[in-house]
Amino acid sequence: MLEAQCPRCSSPVSESDGVWSCADHGRIDPLWRVRQASYDAFGDHLARAGGFPTYVPWPMSPGWVVTDFGVVCGQTRARATVTCVAGTSPLDGPVEVLVVSEEPGTGLGARCAGTVHSDPGEQIAASTPTARVRVVNQSIPLWTISTSDADTDLDRSVFAGEARGRWLWLVLRPASAMLLLADEWILADVSDLGPQLLEVPFGGHPPAW
Repeated sequence: MLEAQCPRCSSPVSESDGVWSCADHGRIDPLWRVRQASYDAFGDHLARAGGFPTYVPWPMSPGWVVTDFGVVCGQTRARATVTCVAGTSPLDGPVEVLVVSEEPGTGLGARCAGTVHSDPGEQIAASTPTARVRVVNQSIPLWTISTSDADTDLDRSVFAGEARGRWLWLVLRPASAMLLLADEWILADVSDLGPQLLEVPFGGHPPAW
């Protein structure tokens, strides 16, 4: 089951005559987020997302599972998607990786990353890329996004770049898990996986963001 949230914050949302509103941000296109990750709920997610990409690291390492996903979708089309995968690494132990694809101004990536700016463009323009991932046979540069102006309690590394005309965010917890990106990760759009979609494992608990 997917429930409606604000894509920018965790404040309550309400619906009236098909229009959704956030207590803090006014009228919104809601984020439809899963309560408990499952294959059936993921089918609902993909139906709402339409042709909008939903990315996961692929192939997923043994023991890793999809714990969370969501799509920002209004009455006409999707504007953003998010997935979270969790597993263990030899160096860091338990690890969570959030992947967000969004149109500019949506604000979902900033909410997941805990940053103060909706879009990462200003920080990207002022620095050089520090990592790369591969999306649909293209090598995508990623820039480190500072979290110093936001909450300091969250131990995370944040990266952002542009893929297929949309912002791409990666949020890794703990912060030291950034070393996983030393090898160029492959991000697959799960809507293109076909029969391999049945191999995607679901479980665990969704992260707090």
